Amino acid sequence: MATEAEAAGGAHNVAMPQLDFSTYANQIFWMVVALVAIYLIVTRLVVPRIGGVLAERSDTINRDIAAAEELKRKAVAAETAYNKALADARAEAAKIVAAAKADIQKDLDAATARADAQIMAKAAESEKRIADIRDHALESVTEVARDTAGEIVAHFGGSVDAGAVGDAVAARLKG
Repeated sequence: MATEAEAAGGAHNVAMPQLDFSTYANQIFWMVVALVAIYLIVTRLVVPRIGGVLAERSDTINRDIAAAEELKRKAVAAETAYNKALADARAEAAKIVAAAKADIQKDLDAATARADAQIMAKAAESEKRIADIRDHALESVTEVARDTAGEIVAHFGGSVDAGAVGDAVAARLKG
């Protein structure tokens, strides 16, 4: 190109050949050829590859979102099942506790009844022993009173009639 410019007008020197108006038609032609070539390369090779990558990426994202939604549904179902199992376990535990309380109460009532029976038996035995001791003490008091009354009468110089002294002491003790 430079040789053509020198041959055409040797005195007309341009510092930048792309600004030489005489070569504009040639430059425009090659620019159009280059742009068409770039356009064809981009539309035939680059855009399909980028479109494939974008489609694959979109598919991967959609699969991941679908998998995440499925996992979320499974997690919600698992949580629901867990909460139901927990509620069932709590209800079963409450039943077991109630049954254990009832058994303990029944055992406690039986033990209380046995203890009450033992206490009543011991109280009856104690009352019998107290009554025996009271009767024995009354007999002892009666005997001591008869002996003492007989000694007092004998001491004052009277004759002692054991039957009369016994009757007098018995009458006095009765009231």
